[in-house]
Amino acid sequence: MKKTASAVWQGGLKDGKGSLSTQSGALKDTPYGFNTRFEDTPGTNPEELIGAAHAGCFSMALSNILGQAGLTAERIETKAEVNFEKIGDAFTITAIALELKAKIPGTDNAKFQELATQAKEGCPVSRVLNAEISLHATLEN
Repeated sequence: MKKTASAVWQGGLKDGKGSLSTQSGALKDTPYGFNTRFEDTPGTNPEELIGAAHAGCFSMALSNILGQAGLTAERIETKAEVNFEKIGDAFTITAIALELKAKIPGTDNAKFQELATQAKEGCPVSRVLNAEISLHATLEN
């Protein structure tokens, strides 16, 4: 199975503009640029999209692991905070913090933490990223 995404960039770093598209059409010529990446201009950027991909992948991985344990979540909400900073002359994603809130009938916090950690370690996006990936998981009752 292969999934594709593409980027088109025109111009210099600060004055140029780009667009992002995905095979599914979820993104279609979605604009991005220096101002959406390094300033507060509304729009998307690669780090935000990595965060969205990681949150989505992790949530699905957790749902799968819960199912294998005979559990079904009423709700899984995952936020990924991507830390993007300048180290020397290069910008680097140095960490991703996953913030999980879930409502899962029939489990306790110890089992929840165990399964959430398995999902963090087994999620394909977690495995592809070289950044430090942390997880803070909260079970809501």
